[in-house]
Amino acid sequence: MIVDDLTSRLAERIRTEREARGWSLSDLASASGVSRAMISKIERAEASPTASLLGRLSGAFGLTLSSLLARAEAASERLRRAEQQPVWRDPQTGFRRRAISPAGESGIELVESELPAGARVAYPASAYAFIRQQIWLQQGVLDFTEGGETVRLLPGDCLELGPPADCAFHNPGPEPARYVVVVVKR
Repeated sequence: MIVDDLTSRLAERIRTEREARGWSLSDLASASGVSRAMISKIERAEASPTASLLGRLSGAFGLTLSSLLARAEAASERLRRAEQQPVWRDPQTGFRRRAISPAGESGIELVESELPAGARVAYPASAYAFIRQQIWLQQGVLDFTEGGETVRLLPGDCLELGPPADCAFHNPGPEPARYVVVVVKR
C-alpha cells in the first residue's frame, strides 16, 4: 500500500488524540463503534479510513470531522493558498474534501466537497454535536437526509442543518455533486 503524507499524518493524529485522553484501543472502539482491529490499522497507516469511519472517530473524540482533519493537515495559519489546500479522498466512495480555510482559530471552516454520481456518505449525530453547518450546492443534485427527513438540493440552494442527528449525503444525479460546507464551531 502506498501511504500519502495526509494518511500518515491522520494516522498519527488519531493515535495522538486517543493517547491524550488516556484511552486504549478498546476504549476508542467502544466510544466510536469502530473495531479495535480497524483503529489499529488506521493508526499504523495500513488502512485509509472512510469519511463515515472518520465521522465516528471524530465524534468519539468530541471533535468535528473537519477539526480532526485540520489537526492532521496543518498548524495554525491565517492564509491558505489554493495550492496549499489539502485534499482528502474517501477510498470507498470517491467523496473528495478540500479544506479551503486556513487552520486558524476563528471557529469558521469552509470545506469544498464533491460527491460522485450515485455515491452516498453517512455520518452519526455525534459528528455534528459541536458545530453548526450550512450546505451550499454549486453543481449537480444532492439529497441530504437528516434524522428521517430528506431534502433535495439543486444548484444555488443553501440548507442550514438542524440539531445533531444521523445524516447522509446522497448524489442521485448523473454528474458529481459539488458543494461548499460552512462549519461554525459552537
